[in-house]
Amino acid sequence: MGAGAGTMRAVVLRRFGGPGQLRTESVPEPAPREGESVIDVTLAGLNFADLEIREGAYAPPPLPAVLGVDVVGRRRSDGRRVAALLREGGGYAQAAVARDACTVHVPDHIDDAQALGLLEQGSTAYGALVTAGRLRPGESVAVAAAAGGVGHLAVQLALALGARTVAGIASTPAKRRFVRSLGARVAVGAPERLSEELPEGVDLYLDSVGGPALRAGLAALAPFGRLVTIGERGAGPGSSVPVEELTGSSVGVHGFWMRHVLADPALFARTADALFTLAGRGQVRARVDRVVPLDGVGAAHEAMAARETLGKVLVDVRA
Repeated sequence: MGAGAGTMRAVVLRRFGGPGQLRTESVPEPAPREGESVIDVTLAGLNFADLEIREGAYAPPPLPAVLGVDVVGRRRSDGRRVAALLREGGGYAQAAVARDACTVHVPDHIDDAQALGLLEQGSTAYGALVTAGRLRPGESVAVAAAAGGVGHLAVQLALALGARTVAGIASTPAKRRFVRSLGARVAVGAPERLSEELPEGVDLYLDSVGGPALRAGLAALAPFGRLVTIGERGAGPGSSVPVEELTGSSVGVHGFWMRHVLADPALFARTADALFTLAGRGQVRARVDRVVPLDGVGAAHEAMAARETLGKVLVDVRA
């Protein structure tokens, strides 16, 4: 990707490490290639994966780099308000280049904050529940990290899609109260507690932690239940599951990676349309934890690492 004609402010990572490595600079605007468009960004999103990328622990990009995979703003070519997922990063900036196939029009009834709060994490939650998890009306669902960016949307989506019972797992009493406020009938501090509240087991378990928590999630499944894993923050001993354990319990494990949705433009468009439709009906709403300026991105990374955030963290690139 070449440089555009102008300059812009962006948060630049020049060396992997702590939040202090994220610094606001003036840099050349990016230039689009075939099938791409420039977006004048209003808001960018922070995601937990950004922290791992910043440390060099996950998919480290060539440096210097601008992180951030989701933005909302105006497309220069036609002035339309759009939201986009950026497969190569670049979101923490006043302008970003997005693939047209990974860009969706934002309906008038959805404001910028909701569009951004819904698109990346909402698409992940929807894909895990529906595309991979094959959720059916009347089933029971349990969501790990239910107060987080993906989790709090998964709770609402499961209910909107007809789940009979939704349980959420969250680490603190305040987060569990928040999960109940979303409509979850059950909120517990650890997956091991699910069997006490739902002894019949759950039909679908959404895991974003891995490690021992994944094994506990499997144990909470009813016969013919499914576990969908979308991440491995707690990966380690216990992440591998012998096939005979699945056979013995008649349960299944599915993986879900949002990149495969983006590889199918029609599927991505259908997913975004479903999210915006449910949002328009008031059935799902992204909780915005905080909005920070470009100079506040490092502090926001610290807050996310400390598990101090509830829902989505946004960056106002104009501030």
